[in-house]
Amino acid sequence: LSVHPGGFLLGHEPVHQLVPIENAAMAGRTVIQWDKDDLEDLGLFKVDLLGLGALHHVHLCLDLLRKHRGIELSMATIPAEDPDTYDLMCTADTVGVFQIESRAQMSMLPRLRPRTFYDLVVEISLVRPGPISGGMVHPYLRRRRGEEKVEYPHPCLEPVLAKTLGIPLFQEQVMKLAVVAADYTPGEADQLRRDMAAWRRSGRIEKHRDRLISRMEQKGIAREFGERVFEQIRGFGEYGFPESHAASFALIAYATSWLRRHYMAEFTCSLLNAMPMGFYSAATIVGDAQRHGVEIRPIDVTCSEWGCTLEALVEDSSSFAIRMGLRWIKGLQLDDAERIMAARQSRRFVDLEDFVRRTHLHGNAQTALAEAGALEAIPASARDAARGSKATRRDALWQTAGWAVRQTDSFSLGGDVGQTTAFASLSKLDEILWDHRTSDHSPRGHPLGPMRDELRARRMPDAQSIARSRHGQRVQYVGVVICRQRPATASGVTFMTLEDETGFVNLVVWAPVFEQYAIIARSQSLLGVTGTLQVQEGIVHLIADTLWVPELSRPVAAIASRDFH
Repeated sequence: LSVHPGGFLLGHEPVHQLVPIENAAMAGRTVIQWDKDDLEDLGLFKVDLLGLGALHHVHLCLDLLRKHRGIELSMATIPAEDPDTYDLMCTADTVGVFQIESRAQMSMLPRLRPRTFYDLVVEISLVRPGPISGGMVHPYLRRRRGEEKVEYPHPCLEPVLAKTLGIPLFQEQVMKLAVVAADYTPGEADQLRRDMAAWRRSGRIEKHRDRLISRMEQKGIAREFGERVFEQIRGFGEYGFPESHAASFALIAYATSWLRRHYMAEFTCSLLNAMPMGFYSAATIVGDAQRHGVEIRPIDVTCSEWGCTLEALVEDSSSFAIRMGLRWIKGLQLDDAERIMAARQSRRFVDLEDFVRRTHLHGNAQTALAEAGALEAIPASARDAARGSKATRRDALWQTAGWAVRQTDSFSLGGDVGQTTAFASLSKLDEILWDHRTSDHSPRGHPLGPMRDELRARRMPDAQSIARSRHGQRVQYVGVVICRQRPATASGVTFMTLEDETGFVNLVVWAPVFEQYAIIARSQSLLGVTGTLQVQEGIVHLIADTLWVPELSRPVAAIASRDFH
C-alpha cells in the first residue's frame, strides 16, 4: 500500500518493484512518482481516500459536547430529520457547514428548500458542472415547485429518473439511462463511466455522442433530450457525483448543520480549531458567530490555550463564550505557547517583567503578543499592579521591548522607573486593524463598524438594509471582499461576497464590467459598488455596473479574501 497523488495504490507485489518510491514531506509517509492517469493506463488498481477536514471538525465538536455538556453523540446518533435544522438550511444560514456554505449553494438552498435528507442529497448534487452544463437545474426546480409537469421522454426512463423528477442528476442514473434508453450493455455502460472521468485527458467521451443520441432517437426520445444528457455526461467528467457519494456528503452536511443550529458556540469553536478549511476566513467565522449571539473573547496569555476553548458564562452556566487561542497570533509557535501555559500554571503573572522573565520568549514573539493585545490582562509594571490598572498594547510593546533584552539578568530595576512616556490609547478602529494585522480576525468588531456613522452620512446602506430592499432598487454599497469566484460554468461571470458588520452582500459582476474595472475587482479589499438589486425567491444579489475605491476619512487596511476559480 502506497500513497500517490490520486489516492492509494495496491499491488500483488511489493510496491517498490512496480514504481519508484520517495519519502513524503510528512514524517512516516511515502509517495510514488507516477500520477493517477499513468496508473490507470498501466491497469493498476487504485483507491481514492478523501481526507475531509469537516470530519475533523465534527469530531472536535462532539468532543466539546461531551466535555462541557456531558452529551454523548456520534454521526450515527445525531437526531435525524430535525425541522429546525432544515429551517436553517432554507434560510441559507450555513457559514461553516460542509458542502452547502458556498455562495452558489447558499443561493440554491432557498430555492430548493430541503425538508428531508434526500432533498439534501439532491441539493449537493445539483450545484455541479454536470447538471449545470446539461441544463438540468432549472427544470428540476420548476418541477419541484409544481410549475412544470414531471414527464419522461420515454416510459423506460421512469424507473431510472422517478426519484429526481425525470431529471438525471447522478452518475448511476446516466449509466442506467445508457442501458435502458441506448441499449448499452453493462460493460459498455462501465466503459462510459470510465470515459466520463477521462474525457478531458483523452477525448474518449466523444465516441459515445452519436451512439447515445441516435439510439435514443430510435426509441422515440427527442434529440434535444439526448443532446442535453450528453452535455451533462461531459460535465460529469469535470465533477459530477454518484448518488452514493452525494449521500455520504449529505450526511456530513446534515451533521454540521444540526450542530450549528443547536450548539453554535461548540460548532464555531471546533470549526476554528479545524482550520484551515472551507470558504471563509477566521474573521468571517468570528463575525458570523457574534451576529448569532456568541460571545468571542480575545486572545489572552493568562487563560488562552493553543487552540480555541469554551468558557462558561457567569450569568448562564449552560451557555459558553469562545476564548480565542494563541495559535492565531502570527509568528507565535507551539513551543512559545507551551512556555506561556507552563509558566502560568505555577502562579499568575504579576506584571510584564514577570511575564517576560518567566516565559523566556524571543523578542519577536513578545512583540507579536503585545501587538495582538494578548498581554492586556497583565499590569505593565509593579506600580500599575498596585493601582489595579492593566497594560495597553502600546504600554506592552514598550515594556516587553525593554525586558526582552534583559530577561536573563538579575537586576530589579522595573521598566517603569523614571518613565515619563504617556502613550495615547488606540482608537476602536485601530484596535480592530491591529487585530487583523496580527491574528487575521478581531473579536472587538468589524473594520466597518467604527466607520458606520460616516458611511451612513454618505447614504451607504449596510448588508442588513440591502437584504430588506426591493427588487430593481438602485444602490451604492461599501463592503470588505471576503470571496471572489469565477466558475467555469458561469460564462465569465464573477461572483463576489462582500461583508460588513451586519452580514453579507452577494455581488454579481458580468464579464464586461469586470474587465472594465479589472484592477479594482482583483486587488481591492474594501470595495465600493454601484448597481441594481435582484431579489428572487428570498435571494438578494447586487448586479454591479460600477466598481470604485471608497474614499473614507480613515483607511481600512487590507484584509485577505479567499479567491476560488
